[in-house]
Amino acid sequence: MTFDELGVRDDLLRGIADMGFETPMPVQEKVIPLLLHGDRDLVALAQTGTGKTAAFGLPVLQRVDAERHVPQALILAPTRELCLQIAGDLADFSKYMDDVKVLPVYGGSSIESQIRALKQGVQIIVATPGRLIDLIGRGVVKLDDVHTVVLDEADEMLNMGFVDSIVDILTHVPDDRKMLMFSATMPAEVAKIAKRFMHDPEEIVIGTRNEGAKNVRHIYYMVNAKDKYLALKRIADNNPNIYAIIFCRTRRDTQEIADRLISDGYNADALHGDLSQQQRDIVMKKFRDRVLSLLVATDVAARGLDVDDLTHVINYGLPDDTAVYTHRSGRTGRAGKTGVSIAIIHSREKGKLREIERIIGKKFERKEVPTPQHIIEKQLYNLADRLERVEVNEGEIDQYLPGVMKKLSWLSTEDLLKRVLSLEFNRLLNYYKDAPNIDFIDEKPAKERKEKDRAPRSDKDKDRRTAERGMARIYVNAGKADGFFAGNLIELLNKNVEGPRVDVGRIDLLPSYSLFDVRKADASRVVAALKGLEFFGKRLYSEIADPERDYAHASSRKDKAAKAPKGSKDFKPRKKRK
Repeated sequence: MTFDELGVRDDLLRGIADMGFETPMPVQEKVIPLLLHGDRDLVALAQTGTGKTAAFGLPVLQRVDAERHVPQALILAPTRELCLQIAGDLADFSKYMDDVKVLPVYGGSSIESQIRALKQGVQIIVATPGRLIDLIGRGVVKLDDVHTVVLDEADEMLNMGFVDSIVDILTHVPDDRKMLMFSATMPAEVAKIAKRFMHDPEEIVIGTRNEGAKNVRHIYYMVNAKDKYLALKRIADNNPNIYAIIFCRTRRDTQEIADRLISDGYNADALHGDLSQQQRDIVMKKFRDRVLSLLVATDVAARGLDVDDLTHVINYGLPDDTAVYTHRSGRTGRAGKTGVSIAIIHSREKGKLREIERIIGKKFERKEVPTPQHIIEKQLYNLADRLERVEVNEGEIDQYLPGVMKKLSWLSTEDLLKRVLSLEFNRLLNYYKDAPNIDFIDEKPAKERKEKDRAPRSDKDKDRRTAERGMARIYVNAGKADGFFAGNLIELLNKNVEGPRVDVGRIDLLPSYSLFDVRKADASRVVAALKGLEFFGKRLYSEIADPERDYAHASSRKDKAAKAPKGSKDFKPRKKRK
């Protein structure tokens, strides 16, 4: 089957050929003929990354009358990012079509410039619901001539609370328009919209309802809660060419995990709702350009981020809604490539995992957290592969080779290889030399598990106050309630601890205080550096943590005794590293 055989026009065929499309994807084979030649509305259940934009975009463009400069097609999307992506794809498809204009309208940018563009005349509007409602209210947008309405990622729009806006928008379009709704899942809210506004819709399903992408492996690691971050690091280290999104439940968790990854030397950053639109755009560009290999994100922030080459999706805990997991995992394994969806879970999430398995119709593979030995071996073989594949610029390198060979002539081949490997691996070797153990959790019956987990709270608190092997545990009297997070801690240490840079291990942020690990040799100078500093009006106190001490009460006492002087409002470093 070809696009030509589907009925796509010549000028559009030239556009999609320039984009490298050769044969239609399954969703395109089904949808394009129905939109070009059929009369019925359409509900299409398909995962993200299956070729949906071309499926509805090509017929929409083909049905537009270029001589009429009024809105004839309306495409609604849940996020600014997806809105821009759809509009960009349509512009690429239509590059050989004369006088066809596609306009994205969305919040977070100048409404005046969008109004000016609308007044000049456009045939296709790609919009987020909120901004479109605003433009309709101002009398700038008239939808009386719209013959096609597309709701893309309808389930996501409803999850984001756009149901009233969508209902309002649909009352402004003609009753005889053709309507298409794309959704990864079919929750009750989507079905209600379809029933109310669509005329005898035909339903097509790409794959099976709510199933995960066919090319995705589903894996889980079961660890203790305190070991989740360590497990994440090992998973990343065990996949040298990883390019992944790490999903967290909350904005705070997202920022904390990103801060810890950055401090540990990974090319990572955070994407969440507390960032400005400019900050989000910068982060997403860095990720698309592969400057970042790990993006830590909330579900809402990642909507509209469409990246085709993800190797992994990592769930830092499972979402409550199975549909959310389906959306997450569907971001990898696209365009015929394989992908991996990983869940790092606690034993209490096992029931939720089984429910997801039942709904998506796939089993999760249980894996043990990679050992240091396995990780180092994997990294070494990866480096060997890179050395084999590297392109050598013979003409340029030959002129320098004699001098280098002379300088290194005293080294044997084995010695030379050891040094090459050490350049790359000393950091990794040093870290894993003292790496803590990650306990294997035995999946026992619930009754046995309850008895095992029924430890007194004091014992669990004691575990938190105990350092990992080879490390010292440090207490500081600032916590989440003070706006104190991992990034703040790292900044304090970098600016105020004299001497070599401090490597920070496990960090536990609590409401009124924090505990973190450093190497035993660094403990004294870390404590000395933190004592007496001010963090936004709070005078800091620090000590090497005592596993027997109740720091929750100690922190409240120290806060009263060690308040900063009045008028101290900002973080004031006592001294800077020279």
